[in-house]
Amino acid sequence: MTPLALRLGALFILLTAALGHAPGGAFAKPGKAAPVSDELTSRLAAIAFSDIPGWTRDDHAAALAAFRRLCDLRDDAQPGAPATGALQATLLAELKRICDRAPAPGSSAATARAFFEDAFVPARIAAEGFVTGYYEPEVAGSRTRTAPHATPLYRAPEGLTLVTDRNRPAGWPDGVTHGVLRQGRLQVLPDRPAIMTGALAGQDLELIWLKSPVDAFFVHVQGSARVRLDDGSVLRVGYAGKTGHPYTAIGRVLVQAGEGTPEDFTMTGLRAWLARNPDRMDWLFAHNRSFIFFRILEDIDPSEGPIGAAGVPLVAGRSIAMDRTLHTYGMPVFVDADLAGSGLADPRWQRLMIADDTGTAIRGPARGDLFIGSGEAAGAIAGAVRHPADMVLLWPRRLAHLMGRGS
Repeated sequence: MTPLALRLGALFILLTAALGHAPGGAFAKPGKAAPVSDELTSRLAAIAFSDIPGWTRDDHAAALAAFRRLCDLRDDAQPGAPATGALQATLLAELKRICDRAPAPGSSAATARAFFEDAFVPARIAAEGFVTGYYEPEVAGSRTRTAPHATPLYRAPEGLTLVTDRNRPAGWPDGVTHGVLRQGRLQVLPDRPAIMTGALAGQDLELIWLKSPVDAFFVHVQGSARVRLDDGSVLRVGYAGKTGHPYTAIGRVLVQAGEGTPEDFTMTGLRAWLARNPDRMDWLFAHNRSFIFFRILEDIDPSEGPIGAAGVPLVAGRSIAMDRTLHTYGMPVFVDADLAGSGLADPRWQRLMIADDTGTAIRGPARGDLFIGSGEAAGAIAGAVRHPADMVLLWPRRLAHLMGRGS
């Protein structure tokens, strides 16, 4: 979502829903589910590139570099990739063909722009657009439990399984999307309140220990983090699955409890409330039954972002999370938004971005989550992004005749 400390713009995510990053595959082999549907294609209206505000001023070389990351991902790199419908499979195949003729790394901005204009047709998404921001936090932690490091992030238990129509047992609880397979039987995992009282203790699932339970909670919302150890080294942790219980936004809980207004509960506001009410922290966190598992991400360049749902590192300012049931990983999307009040030096956001992530709170054809970057400064900006936006999808030119058709 879902992913990978806020996964949406802090206000939006904590008042509505969370995103956990779910590992996928960029140009993965198609199977069943998540078709590109009429909900998207019927809303696409072809326009000219000259009709896109800011198109000529964008850094197309940077957009090309972000696009090429997915070209290098093998079909089998992520065998657990979400399955696709017929139209989405066609889009994936065409994106692979486009990748084969993409300019080489380091090509000029003019060459990159010509490539996009030749390979794609711009299509405005005729829907009310809205964007939030997300980032990768950095938190203090330890490989072992110590007095100050007492809050664990957990690895996924063996047998963690996505629940589908094919394997759902009779009487399975509504809304529970994951379970654990034990002795041939799919069982419900504990939810957050149960885990907070020791339901996972003694199973050797502790992956890393954090100093702050508040940091740990927000890492869950985000789905990834940089963990700075006492020796100064940094570990990267990312989404590895979830218990599958429904998500409840803690900001909404506080609003409903009369503790303030939605505007009061940005990330900063929530942290301030928790600092003032440490005795109510467990009460608040227990309202969110959703619980995320993590893994240590090996061999990631420190300069790169966390791994997104498409299976490649996110790029600050170029990666966007979109609705996976409507959009295809690898599709370029031009976003035009006035991000006034976000703290950006230039609040007018006019950029070609790549759909390479998703999350459970990202729903609708023109709903996006902008990856701002890593660290505290990126978090401050991400937490302030909650703005209307216009979106133009770059649709493969050879498939222009399919716009307006479902799967």
